Formats: sequence, C-alpha cells, structure tokens
Amino acid sequence: MNLKAGAPELFATAAIGALQTIAFVDGDLWPLQMIAVALLAWRVGAATPRRAALLGFVFGVAWVCAGTWWLFISMHRYGGLPAGLAGLAVLGLAAFLSLYLAAAMALVARWRPPSRRRAALLFAAAWLLPELARGVVFTGFPWVASGYAHVDSPLAGLAPWVGVYGIGAVAAGLAAFFGFSDLRRARAWLAPGATLALALAGATLVGRIDYTTPTRTLTISLLQGNVPQEEKFETRFRGESLAATAAQLAAARGELVVGPETVIPVLLGELDDAYWQALLRRFRAPGRAAILGAPLGDPASGYTNSALGLSEAASTMPGGFYRYDKHHLVPFGEFVPLGFHWFTRLMNIPLGDFNRGPVTAPSFEVDGERVAPNICYEDLFGEELAARFIPESGAPTILANLSNIGWFGETVAVEQHLRISRMRSLELQRPMIRATNTGATAVIDHHGVVTQALPSFTVGTLEGTVEGRQGLTPFAEWAGRFDLGPLWAIGVVLLFVGRAKARP
Repeated sequence: MNLKAGAPELFATAAIGALQTIAFVDGDLWPLQMIAVALLAWRVGAATPRRAALLGFVFGVAWVCAGTWWLFISMHRYGGLPAGLAGLAVLGLAAFLSLYLAAAMALVARWRPPSRRRAALLFAAAWLLPELARGVVFTGFPWVASGYAHVDSPLAGLAPWVGVYGIGAVAAGLAAFFGFSDLRRARAWLAPGATLALALAGATLVGRIDYTTPTRTLTISLLQGNVPQEEKFETRFRGESLAATAAQLAAARGELVVGPETVIPVLLGELDDAYWQALLRRFRAPGRAAILGAPLGDPASGYTNSALGLSEAASTMPGGFYRYDKHHLVPFGEFVPLGFHWFTRLMNIPLGDFNRGPVTAPSFEVDGERVAPNICYEDLFGEELAARFIPESGAPTILANLSNIGWFGETVAVEQHLRISRMRSLELQRPMIRATNTGATAVIDHHGVVTQALPSFTVGTLEGTVEGRQGLTPFAEWAGRFDLGPLWAIGVVLLFVGRAKARP
C-alpha cells in the first residue's frame, strides 16, 4: 500500500471524523454526523480491506480525540501530568477504541455485497458492533457514541425501542445507503432519499407515543456549588466549602433537595458531628428529603463513591440513611486497571480503588416516588439503568444524576453530558434531574426536553418541579432483562447475512 499517495485521503477522513463531533453539542447540526458517515462509507466501499481498516482507524481516532480532548485538562491541569504525556494518553485511548472501527471497516470492504441495500445493512451491522464493543470492553467508554448526535433529530423517536446504539446503527445504515450509491446520477438519489424520508417520518411518529403515565409532581431544589476543582478536596478549603453547602441546603425549599457528586467532600467519620446532626434534623422533618453525594467507607471495608438519602423514613435504615454506592466506576479515577498503577502515580489526583455497588440498587422513596440516583458517567450506560426497571413494581419513577464535571474545565464536556442524560430520558421515558458542581444542573422531562436549567459555571440553586412516570418502554423491557444481548445478536446476524451474499 502506498501510504504517501493516499495521505490527502487520510487527512480528509480524519477531518471529517473530527468535524462531525460538532453535532454532539449542537442539536441542529445532527445531519452532519450522517454526512460524515456517508463519506466514510463512500471511501470504504472503493477501498481494499487494508485501506478500509486504515480509513476507519483515522476516522475513529479523530472522532474520539475531538470528542474527548477535555480529558487532557483533568490529567494535565488538575493531575499535574506533563502536557506531552497527557496528550499521548488521550491519543492512546482514541487509538485503542478505534481499533474496533478499523476491523469493522475492513470487513465491510471484504464482504460488501453488490446490492446497495444489503451493503447498507452490512455497514449498519459493522457500525453497531464496534460501538457496542466500545461501550462494554474493559468496563466501556461509550462517550460520543454516534446516537448522541441525534438527541434532537427525528431519529430520537427510536430511543424507547432500540436505545442509543440502535439509533447509531440506523443512522449509519441510512448514511451508507447514500455512500454506496453513485450520486453523480440524479436517479441514484431516489432510493436512499426516499428511505431516509420514510425513516425520519416513521421515527417521528413513533417518538410521539407515550409508553409511560404520570405519577405525581415533586418540588425539587438542585444545588450547584461551582467549587473550583483545585479547591474541592484541599483540606484548607474544606470548611469554606462545607459552609457554602450548608447555606444552600438551609435556603432550599423543595420537597426533595439534591446535591452534586461529593458535595460533602469528606468521609462521614471526618465530618463535624454538629454539621451532620444539623443535616439529619433538617431532612428528617416531615415532607423533606435530600440526596447528597459523599464518599463512604474505611480502610478495613474499603471506600465507595456514594449518594446519601436523608428523610424521616430513611432514618430507620442501617446507619440512619438511604445509601446508593456507585456501580460503574471510572477507570484510573475510581479504580486502577491492572498494570497501570505506574501511570496513576504520575498524577496528583485523589485516586483510589473503590468498591462497586450493586447494579440493581433500590430507589430512594420520596413521598411515594421512587428516585434512582446515578453518579457521574453512570448515565452513559442505559442498559444498566434499565436493569433497575425489572421487576416493574420497583421501577424508578424519577432518575437523579449527581455529577462533578469540574475535572474538565469550562469545556463541551458539560453539554455532552447533558445530552447523554437526555438520551436516557428518551430511552426509559423517565425524567432526569441533574445536580452538578459546575453544570449542567437541569430538569429533563420524560421526552428528553430540558424544562429548567441553571447557567453553567455559576453558583445557584434550581428551584423547580419534576413529574414522575410509571410504566416501561420496550427498551426498558428488553435491556432490563437481557442487557445489550439483542443488539449484539442483530449485529452478528446481519454481518453474516452480508458475508453470505458477498461478491466472489
């Protein structure tokens, strides 16, 4: 293979992969993601398997780097890792995650059938499987999965059926139909154009269906402290931070008050007893409840990144409070993968090997509503949230995300995470309330619409309301029972159907 001769094509492919990430923060530009995939399919369709693998790889590296470059900030600005090494770490992560797409594009080039429709189905399957792999292998890192570009597109109507990965596969198949067509001829636009129009119209109609019904409305107070990340865990700032949180809690008016991840930045054993008792008195009063992020544990039993639920009913639970322990831990932040302790020792970040909580943790009862906390990037994993919906009798009526995106500065990570939460609301048709340190603190309704929000990177309390929902979407039914197994099965079957019809 003559790499030098094909360098312009590789640079163009990388540029397309990077530019599509604009659609992950600007909902009006969702067609950009499909255009990028169509261009990739066009080049892969004319390439050898080796060349197709290289095209898929550079597309993927640019895509992941452009979508997650802010990881550099956490490692360099807050972790003290040298800039060069932090940059290499982001590039290394992107390169590893792009190996899946490289292999898939090689299979498309090798197995592509002559029929454009079959080739588009093959491409959709080859797109789906790498996205699933990226979401589950080594605990998964599905940030900027392609379906998140469609939170505001008509394809979002498919979320209650097929979830974010299914949306990404449908978008890829539709885009590939164009990419595999000879669009220099006017008639060649008819079939893919009509298919796209029908798909968008059908998804729009499906998206209007309510699979859930309302329960009741809670008044809520969502805290946003905007504590500088370099101060959050420093002992000399601890008293000031806790005092500011106490003032916000005292002024909060909602039936349910929610504070961000580690809004209490110390272990309970290190917390002043008078402070703790004041919290208990405030939220054990009738009609009051709170969910607050805090680390829990000790050297003997280990530590957890947790959410504490305080209420009159919760006072009878072990420890006198409801407890949710984070299940899906962040690699290098909350657990260190085997063989990488040398890397974490280079950074000055409060890291640790935390214990995992259960996947199917019970919800926190607030005046008849079942509020299910999830912490930080746990809301990337819709299949894990869906597991809490089986059996339906204990399904959450409200989802609550407690986050601290302060690690990544004033970047697009805030808007990206908000869109991720919106996708979970679409999949499960549940409202998501978000209490964050720096943003986005917001209320999202069961159709993924932000109804109330605070400006990011400000101090404030969002006083609002949230309407609970009951009932199960198709996605909640199958993902709650079978995880992502059905999507894996569909992807594999379509791959082999494409191979069986491949050209000699």
